[in-house]
Amino acid sequence: MNAQAKELIIKELLDEIQQNLRSAKKSVMAAKACTDAGSISQAVQVSMELDQTIYDLGRLHDAVTLLGRSPKVGRT
Repeated sequence: MNAQAKELIIKELLDEIQQNLRSAKKSVMAAKACTDAGSISQAVQVSMELDQTIYDLGRLHDAVTLLGRSPKVGRT
């Protein structure tokens, strides 16, 4: 895989991370709204939906760092 292809993949992975973080932020805000309304159990339920997103973010970040360690990224 050449450097340009790796850079494009890294960019797309970072875009996906950004989208997932935006989604996670919305979930956190919803959970916070539940606590503000006094519904702690609902807040916990909403926050538990973040588990998969957090896992996915970790794997996406792993992919970025793995590709970033490649000796040719950034050197065309």
